[in-house]
Amino acid sequence: MTAQRPASAGVAVAEPQKKRHRVRNAFLIVIGVIVLIAIIQAATGGDDAETPATTEGDAAAPAEDEPAEDTGPGLGEPAEDGDFTFVVDAVEDGPERIGDDTFGASPQGRFVYVTITVTNHGDQPGTFFGDNQYLIDTEGRKASADSEAAIYLPESQSLYEEINPGNTLTGTVVFDIPVDAVPAAVELHDSLFSGGVTVGLS
Repeated sequence: MTAQRPASAGVAVAEPQKKRHRVRNAFLIVIGVIVLIAIIQAATGGDDAETPATTEGDAAAPAEDEPAEDTGPGLGEPAEDGDFTFVVDAVEDGPERIGDDTFGASPQGRFVYVTITVTNHGDQPGTFFGDNQYLIDTEGRKASADSEAAIYLPESQSLYEEINPGNTLTGTVVFDIPVDAVPAAVELHDSLFSGGVTVGLS
């Protein structure tokens, strides 16, 4: 009887120890799983955080290109308003006086000639009228055409010219602008109340 007690005591002691080991191992496994999940979430969250930064960078790139997209037609390029297609062929300084001493005109500032080719792409006759055109300088000032001076310029063809559908006319519009003004653009219209189109001169 006395010899069997140590054996019973040994069995009784071993079983709780095994249970403690199992509980500890299970606890470590749970902790490991939690740590692994936290690592995965951190990695996923990091990728998500970088995505907006990349998106913002991509969105910002087109903004830098916008000014280039906003530029309209320039010299030698077609520009449409209503039934007319305009091409600004040349811009040059005019003389100190148009005409002669008896019949002519002198500028308040200086004359500028703008040569324009106009095509009627509509299906009805249209009229090219110099007074419907404007010159804009680098300071944003808008000058109307000088029709009086154009009267003394035989090749002007900008006073009042009818253009039938499909026909083309080349004329010179005369502007009187300040001596120090620098032409930047012209605003062209197929009629008095049309929206107009702006053509750069640089």
